[in-house]
Amino acid sequence: MTVHDELISRIDKRTAVIGIIGMGYVGLPLAVHFGKKGFPVIGFDRDRGKIDSFRRGESYIRHVSIDHLCDMHRVGHFDMTDDMTRLAAVDCIVICVPTPLTDKKEPDLTYIINTTDIITQYMKRGQLVVLESTTYPGTTEELILPRLEESGFIAGDDIFLAYSPEREDPGNTDFNAANTPKVVGGVTAACLDAATRLYGALTATVPVSSTRAAELTKILENTYRSVNIALVNELKVLAHRMDIDIFEVINAAASKPFGFTPFYPGPGLGGHCIPIDPFYLSWKAREFDFTTRFIQLAGEVNVSMPSYVITRTQDALNTSQKSLKGSRILILGMAYKKDVDDERESPGYTIMKMLIDGGAEVLYNDPWIPRLKPTRKFNFRMDSIELTPESLACMDAVIIVTDHTAYDYDMIVRNTQCVIDTRNATRNVTADRHKIVSA
Repeated sequence: MTVHDELISRIDKRTAVIGIIGMGYVGLPLAVHFGKKGFPVIGFDRDRGKIDSFRRGESYIRHVSIDHLCDMHRVGHFDMTDDMTRLAAVDCIVICVPTPLTDKKEPDLTYIINTTDIITQYMKRGQLVVLESTTYPGTTEELILPRLEESGFIAGDDIFLAYSPEREDPGNTDFNAANTPKVVGGVTAACLDAATRLYGALTATVPVSSTRAAELTKILENTYRSVNIALVNELKVLAHRMDIDIFEVINAAASKPFGFTPFYPGPGLGGHCIPIDPFYLSWKAREFDFTTRFIQLAGEVNVSMPSYVITRTQDALNTSQKSLKGSRILILGMAYKKDVDDERESPGYTIMKMLIDGGAEVLYNDPWIPRLKPTRKFNFRMDSIELTPESLACMDAVIIVTDHTAYDYDMIVRNTQCVIDTRNATRNVTADRHKIVSA
């Protein structure tokens, strides 16, 4: 029996040990779903805080329940560790590490490179390695493959290498890793077969001809959203000048049963994917003397939205004979989307910085994020204030950045002097409409 056959047999019998490197918003849910399918799982992460939280039985991602992983841990079928030597006991390694941008909007693949180098130290014959982190086409073959084969193993014969992009949507209660089809590309046919069998134990698979095709598929998905969001963001600014409600227009257009998909404007893009991933393709395109004009234009539009929010806030304050400088302003919601505790790349941070730079006193409330954590760009040390009629009454303006469902928008509008609504969150508020400014 070949090593390929042995691996497939273990996968089919659910005895293959799954090692997931990076136990964040992608890796943790993936561990849960593999565990529910009966696989033994080891989660690897350098962050001791995550490991300590798990050992206490606490989920460090609020919308992800770890109850099943805790049950698995008690019977020895799951563990979370920072001991990378345990990779030697794993059959399938799934890489779910960050792929941020540098300050110059260029790919930062440090996490992928360092992780691959660690894997090579403990690699054994017959292992499957799958990259899930979003990246530019060619990463798997150009960066990971040579490093793995330097150990003397041949991909497709001794080891197996594939790319399968994550499709996690934090907070989405309808779709997850267990019911969202997985695109899979392998370095060889045997690699593709091994990875397809692994993910086929979770959900439907969509095999493609290469890892490059799989990598570009993920970039296309996020670029599609970035470009369409930029379109409606630009139209929002135009609609305001024309005194037209852009949300009314979008909802009316969405009544067409074909040829139109609704996208909605906001204060700017957030999350780890849409603000970042298209720039990976733009960077790679330069290698082929190609300029991705749509991506660059969409990026410019979306990046400009926090400035538009500040302008609308200044205009609203001016109508009350107030200036931005010296005003007390409350930001509602620092998460990049509603009902999650994920503030990565949130436009709320940029808006907060602009307000502070303009001389405003800024506070925030977010029921999902009680304390702001340092990010790559910002280091605001601030706690969420309690949201009460009294605290709202003390504000010169409130900016709704994230439309959490927990907010009582009637109460917010009733007790606030001015509400800057970037999400159309107050659409059902009937009283005191004169206080609401759309942004």
